[in-house]
Amino acid sequence: MTDHTAYRIESDSLGSLSVPQDAYYGIHTARAKDNFRAGGRPANLLLLLAIVRVKQAAAEVNGRIHALPQKKAQAILEACREILEGRLDAHLIVDAYQGGAGTSSNMNVNEVIANRSIELLGGVKGDYSIIHPIDDVNLHQSTNDVYPTALRIAVIPLLRQLSEELAALQEAFQAKEREYADLLRLGRTQLMDALPILAGQSFGACAKATARDRWRLYKSEERLREINIGGTAVGTGMNAPLDYIYAMADVLRELTGLGLYRSDFPMDTTQNMDVFVEVSGLLKAAAVNLLKISSDFRLLSSGPAGGIGEYILPAVQAGSSIMPGKVNPVIAEMLGSVAMRVIANDTAVTLAAASGQLELNAFTPVLAEALLESLELLLRGVPLFRERCLSSLTLDEARCREHVERSGVMAAATIAYLGYDTASELAKAAAASGRPLEQLLLEGGWMTGKQIHKVLHPLEVTKPGIPGRSQWTVRNMEGGLSQDELE
Repeated sequence: MTDHTAYRIESDSLGSLSVPQDAYYGIHTARAKDNFRAGGRPANLLLLLAIVRVKQAAAEVNGRIHALPQKKAQAILEACREILEGRLDAHLIVDAYQGGAGTSSNMNVNEVIANRSIELLGGVKGDYSIIHPIDDVNLHQSTNDVYPTALRIAVIPLLRQLSEELAALQEAFQAKEREYADLLRLGRTQLMDALPILAGQSFGACAKATARDRWRLYKSEERLREINIGGTAVGTGMNAPLDYIYAMADVLRELTGLGLYRSDFPMDTTQNMDVFVEVSGLLKAAAVNLLKISSDFRLLSSGPAGGIGEYILPAVQAGSSIMPGKVNPVIAEMLGSVAMRVIANDTAVTLAAASGQLELNAFTPVLAEALLESLELLLRGVPLFRERCLSSLTLDEARCREHVERSGVMAAATIAYLGYDTASELAKAAAASGRPLEQLLLEGGWMTGKQIHKVLHPLEVTKPGIPGRSQWTVRNMEGGLSQDELE
């Protein structure tokens, strides 16, 4: 097939290369396109747009301090505005998995801004005598201060959004806590029958875990607001004038609406990525809680005929191509899958941060991809779980009651009155016969109906203290019930 694409020739220190005439990127991006193809997809767009924000701020500051002619500065600013509006996404093409600490993504953005600026000034793409990708767009910058700054700008809004989603999830759990505040359910430890609980209490535990995750993530933003822009290559600020350095954080703060501030030691912020490890670790902690919740929901809805069947999850998807009527807990499974990926991404973030050497971390791009993917997965997965699973969840109240009655676990409430051995025998008898504990207590003359009602009341067996103690005298040292208890 004949290639009818028109090309322009661009040159760099390695030689010359043909670049498609209609491409807004240039030779650095073209080389990266050929060299980096492992991921099969471009770097995260949110990160690239954050780099554009840094370029926008730099053009504004450099124009203000007269380092750039106003004509050039305005053209660059207009090009940045168009890119931020999504007009040139197709030209931001460098692969997500790249070497060079992000230099190729930085140059991709520089070249797209430069070539669009050239057009705005009436020139032809590739004529860098009009606007140069490095001398003008990248003026007073290095990839090494642009990229870490941009990553912070990309992460902070996602963190804020995720904190809000977790707040909504917490509220949804609390709504279920109130809805099932009086329903007695069988509590289980190590998958075995344990003690009775109120169904609402289990939702309350989920709400508490979610609240912790929300608060931890909210607080982690504080350390992300420190940026190293102006530190240039190694954090010393070489080739960046002081008026530029001091103005950049202020302008970025205005452009982004984020509380960014200039690092008092940019060398640290340039080479050390532990702040991102902290955030990723907190995302992992949230994912661990979500995975546990996912597992609980799947287990409690299992069967239903052949399993526990206490939770009734909304049917959103046909479950099988061969088993008619089968419905699977797919939304809970989706949440579990998201959580697993976030946990795996935390390993990538950890390894990337630990693999930095001396004054720079070459693996920041893979760290950025993993961290941003985790945030985006949680931002999509959490509301889906809340809306399509949790909010419509109901409990099979008859099933819950049946499991409590058949288990014999309520016998634990009688220990203070009958002793452990007697309570244990009663529990075994109830489980073996399938008869309610209350019936065995009455038939054996262990308690009256009034006593049973007070001791085994759901609100008595699910709170601190000895069930019914406010009404009863605890059994005497010789064993058995006191005369007061028998009346």
